[in-house]
Amino acid sequence: MTKEEIILIKRTWKLFREINPAVVGDTFYSKLFLDNPSVRKMFPKEMNQQYQKLIDMLSIVVGRLDNLDELSSDIAAMAQRHVAYGVKPAQYKKVGEALLWTLEQGLGKDFTPEVKEAWTKCYTTLADTMIKASAN
Repeated sequence: MTKEEIILIKRTWKLFREINPAVVGDTFYSKLFLDNPSVRKMFPKEMNQQYQKLIDMLSIVVGRLDNLDELSSDIAAMAQRHVAYGVKPAQYKKVGEALLWTLEQGLGKDFTPEVKEAWTKCYTTLADTMIKASAN
């Protein structure tokens, strides 16, 4: 990712940090489960903690975009947890689609093609790293 893309991601994520995590999380997971009903069983019935985990994880990643290598062991551990939950590599694409859709809903007209491209690169980097780590 370029420095400009990192700035775009950080700026747009800052807007999401001002929204209640339950609203962002519910929007994201509702879209994910609507498009992929089979993944619902991987999650707890009560989702409030999951909503917070999603926001916290994204905040950490966004905060460290300038030096993602610092998170490599954390990302590998997260990947292994996802393997234990039953996550398959192909499902990462669906999660990415739900994330981009959620960002688009929240940002509205500020979800420009440049912002979409930056977030796509960010998520793809994270997902590729997790898929690689889950194979080990």
